[in-house]
Amino acid sequence: MPKMIYISLPVTDLKASMTFYEALGFSNQPRFTDATAACMAWSEAINVMLLTHAKWRTFTTRPIPPPTSSEVALNLSCDSREAVDAMSDAAAANGGTADINPPQEHGFMYGRDMADPEGHILGAMWMDPAGIPSNDQGP
Repeated sequence: MPKMIYISLPVTDLKASMTFYEALGFSNQPRFTDATAACMAWSEAINVMLLTHAKWRTFTTRPIPPPTSSEVALNLSCDSREAVDAMSDAAAANGGTADINPPQEHGFMYGRDMADPEGHILGAMWMDPAGIPSNDQGP
């Protein structure tokens, strides 16, 4: 079996969250979707599980953090700077918040952070590996 990652996120409005992630380019995996959870695929190996609060509580008794907190930022690679901007625009048009932090411009790397409707942080980023500055300083 290939190595995969399933990122679970608690959500209050499953349908709105599914719409948001579909607008960013994720695809719903109906085989793993029901009234309490939705599997949204970013790639063959990366999936986001959107879980209603009731479903989330079957996995842990730890409190669900408020939308204003930051526990983790999920960074998603894009094919171009334009794709980064398009993802940010799609986030803002589908219930999310674009540019929750200033855009990051490093020449070889460009990124913009957004929040989904539940406040989970996503970063759209593009990078040109050929443009990464060398680190002649060593570790």
